Amino acid sequence: MSTYKLNYTDSFGNGDANSSLRSNPENGFSDLSQSEKAVQELLTQQTPMQATDDHLIEFSEALRTVAKALRGSAEGKALAQAEAAEWKRRYELERSKNQELLLPKAPLNGVCADETNSKGMDHLAKSARLHVQENNGKTGRSSLERICSHDVLQDGEANNGCNNKLKRKASFKLSWGCKGQANDQHKKEIVSFESGNITTADRSSKQISLTWETNPQTVIIFTKPNSTSVRLLSVEMVRWLRDHKESNVYVEPRVKAELLSESSSFDFVQTWEDDKEISLLHPKVDLVITLGGDGTVLWAASMFKGPVPPIVPFSMGSLGFMTPFHSEQYRDCLEAVIRGPISITLRHRLQCHIIRDKARHDYETEENTLVLNEVTIDRGISSYLTNLECYCDNSFVTCVQGDGLILSTTSGSTAYSLAAGGSMVHPQVPGILFTPICPHSLSFRPLILPDHVTVRVQVPFNSRSSAWVSFDGKGRKQLEAGDALVCSIAPWPVSTACQVESTHDFLRSIHDGLHWNLRKTQSSDGPRDT
Repeated sequence: MSTYKLNYTDSFGNGDANSSLRSNPENGFSDLSQSEKAVQELLTQQTPMQATDDHLIEFSEALRTVAKALRGSAEGKALAQAEAAEWKRRYELERSKNQELLLPKAPLNGVCADETNSKGMDHLAKSARLHVQENNGKTGRSSLERICSHDVLQDGEANNGCNNKLKRKASFKLSWGCKGQANDQHKKEIVSFESGNITTADRSSKQISLTWETNPQTVIIFTKPNSTSVRLLSVEMVRWLRDHKESNVYVEPRVKAELLSESSSFDFVQTWEDDKEISLLHPKVDLVITLGGDGTVLWAASMFKGPVPPIVPFSMGSLGFMTPFHSEQYRDCLEAVIRGPISITLRHRLQCHIIRDKARHDYETEENTLVLNEVTIDRGISSYLTNLECYCDNSFVTCVQGDGLILSTTSGSTAYSLAAGGSMVHPQVPGILFTPICPHSLSFRPLILPDHVTVRVQVPFNSRSSAWVSFDGKGRKQLEAGDALVCSIAPWPVSTACQVESTHDFLRSIHDGLHWNLRKTQSSDGPRDT
């Protein structure tokens, strides 16, 4: 902290009064030491609040004015930095898209989407090609909220058999997310309007498949900690990948230490040292393998702050809504995945960041956090109900009063949101689940919002207590009055391999994991209507 030295002056601006007295003995003061002693006694007797010196009062007011100006300047600088960071993020996202994704063909007849192209979209990311039979990618928020183009047919020719001229109904086509650009790779489904009938093409319910152009060379393995069975399987799997597939294997630092304790021959296994190296994993890794439950999949996804390589999840936990593969057949499963093509599930993630109160001196916008399941806002240890103001694209939604609120992805619909009364939703349905926790109102029912909206949850200034927010059950942070949490769908989904296909795996998981709608069969020898 900077320190400031203040030079007090007399009423004539002559600088240090004591020095002037010493230099001018003719000023009428004969005993300087007694005068200094008297001044010191006077200052020690009077507190700062009792001082009546007009110059000090004016100087303190000037300091307050300067402090306010500096505070306003700091707030403006923080706002400018936050806006610059957002624009930089959008620029980097657009740049990475142009480098990694194959551009579609030029438009025909003024339509943004290439309808003559095969029902797929080739994603080139290093050695992988992703054949998508649906068009449900996303870019920035503005590109999802407008209709970019339409074709209106001219009026038809007059009917010669009628006196009244009958005109053909105008026809047009709608497409989302193009912004009038012919080379937009991330296009939504096409909606056409022919002869008064609205039809859609390339529905998002179609299954997505992945085919490798070249075999994946680099594999990273995430394991469940403190499990003997998982540790033994990881040793066997790493050795098999090295000997039979000649793969470059990455593991966590903890796992590498366990492997080296088994045998020094595992020195070929690679790992990372710090967070900076973790951020460079995605350009190197072709495939991710998880050994554990859904929590291990969440941990693996959290390691990638942007795009995520395809994940092959093996079930070695208690519940497995996202882990369809069995560890006993890991060789056959990995052979099928590497050989391809395989069905995958694109699981959307929430992109969240906290905006601190502008009126505070430590105003800041915290870095983004990506969650695969849900972000939860609760009252913590406070005995008061939470009081949360919720907005959807700047439109007021409601005020949540209760134990808290859950903003969940559709992949997280079978987790905390389900326990709080939310619906189970297929993981490939794009949307945000809005689920209250023990609301103080019988009419407060859960909502499912579209995927293109931005949800903002703010703690009002008149709230009786603060709130707490957690991301996938971790990273718990406090929200004071005036703080806000902003959430939207992230542009980087998590692709997990399917054992059969997405819908089959989802239905099997809710039947096996939750025993959904399991009941005894009704007896056929009961009473009947006559």
